[in-house]
Amino acid sequence: MLTKLLENSALYINLVETPQKRYFYDEIDHKDKLIGIIGARGVGKTTYMLHYLKSSAISLNKKLYLSADAIDLSNVSLVDIAKEFAAKGGELLAIDEIHKYKNFEIELKQIYDMLPIKVLFSGSSAIELEHAKADLSRRAVIYRVNGLSFREFLEFKKGIKLNAYTLEEILEKHSDIAFDIIDKVKPLAFWEEYLRYGYYPFYFENPKRYAIKLNETINTAIEVDIPSIFKIKYEYIVNLKKLVKLVCASEPFTLNIQELSAKIGIDRDTLYLYFEYLHRGKIFNVIRAKSKGDNIFSKPDKIYLNNPNLNYSYCSQASIGMIRETAFTTFLKTDHDLSIPKKGDFLVDETYLFEVGGKNKSFKQIKDARNSFVVADDIEVGFGAKIPLWLFGFLY
Repeated sequence: MLTKLLENSALYINLVETPQKRYFYDEIDHKDKLIGIIGARGVGKTTYMLHYLKSSAISLNKKLYLSADAIDLSNVSLVDIAKEFAAKGGELLAIDEIHKYKNFEIELKQIYDMLPIKVLFSGSSAIELEHAKADLSRRAVIYRVNGLSFREFLEFKKGIKLNAYTLEEILEKHSDIAFDIIDKVKPLAFWEEYLRYGYYPFYFENPKRYAIKLNETINTAIEVDIPSIFKIKYEYIVNLKKLVKLVCASEPFTLNIQELSAKIGIDRDTLYLYFEYLHRGKIFNVIRAKSKGDNIFSKPDKIYLNNPNLNYSYCSQASIGMIRETAFTTFLKTDHDLSIPKKGDFLVDETYLFEVGGKNKSFKQIKDARNSFVVADDIEVGFGAKIPLWLFGFLY
């Protein structure tokens, strides 16, 4: 068994092409013994793992890549494979799509505690290791990764190097930063392409097939990944797909829970559970007022698709207002806390108030609020407290 797995592993590792580095490549500290790469399907987890294995100085027979959903593993214990691998001098074990393996938490814990090998694993963003029954949170170092930022998209597209900026840097120096970027690339020339196609790295593999690949990716996430983690019967998966389309067609400020429940044919609590499943699966961004906390059975204030590419894919006519707010939440949710304030569109980190709109958006709704900003689409450079929407795509 191990010989066959090593042969397959060598094929995978040798065939992977050297990718352009994503933002998280240099953030991962491989000195740790158990490392998890968690993120939505299609954001590049497998590519990263194979690239790391290929670039490692460890010899091929001492590093092993396997996918947890492979037929070869259907009746085999990960612990048994790891034991045999370690006994024969193995040093680095990489397990892809770990969420598809039953009781993976327990087996990873045993491997960590018993064997002197390093383990790198990837899994769906819906995995909640902080509360895993094997208490992996004390053992595994988890990195949560996202799709391409606008900055990364421009780097891939133009073959140039661009800096990322903190939120505070953007708020304080956005005009200077925008001028520096414009000296290297004209962002608005590529902005619409990014919104439609640029979030998932596989766009650059074959742009003509992107729409098909995106649809396949999201369907697999809904049909396979989410049911492998949550208790949802296969016959109810169609309800998740219906919900995605209905939310896509809605405006974020007109969320009608009763109407959604009736259209899908489920009760309110089940609907709230579906919101949570799709949120944790990185298909929805569910945002609530701060006063509601993290109670999943409270009505969300706004629901967005995870990124604008999904709006264009699932909506026959995507609202420009929805696209703008979706893009803003996509960029900010990575490292910041978003909630819905009483006035304005978003409160970030309980400190900064934002109103999102087009280039003519005024400060009328937030004019008396402290730390308030207008985020404007269709402008290249902002002034004062008016900041271009595209610039938030440089947060990572």
